[in-house]
Amino acid sequence: MFKHLLQIISAASILLFSGCAGLQTSDYQDPAVSISTFKMVPSQGIAPRFEIGLRIVNPNREALELKGIAYTIDIEGNRVLTGAANELPIIEAYSEGDVTLQASTDLFGGLGLITDLMKQKSDKVTYDLHVKLDAGSFRPLVHVDRTGEMSLTGEQTK
Repeated sequence: MFKHLLQIISAASILLFSGCAGLQTSDYQDPAVSISTFKMVPSQGIAPRFEIGLRIVNPNREALELKGIAYTIDIEGNRVLTGAANELPIIEAYSEGDVTLQASTDLFGGLGLITDLMKQKSDKVTYDLHVKLDAGSFRPLVHVDRTGEMSLTGEQTK
């Protein structure tokens, strides 16, 4: 009896896992993520707050229903901004969508950045953006890493 029960459970497990694997399409492409806006917003506390606009492109034939997003921004190697959100729009198939995030400054990362900026003589700073998109249980997590430079004088940086 126990042997038959074990065989039934094994068969059901195989069917379940093979069914889940079939839900992922082989032509699924990771969404593209870029920064569209980055600005300071009024803060209620001592730490400055920023609004970060992300542009997400869905290159797939199915809508992208984001369950969550987590992100960090390092400037000159200092972890300055970090945050997460779970109330996100659905990005339809073959379309683009905007996501607006609110981020707080990390106090120690901010102090480290200020110290580094006082030592350097450049009018540009490097940044690293790390974003993790959760598109649901049947999709892999999407990790996006972007590196670039920002001008401290307001000039366009390439």
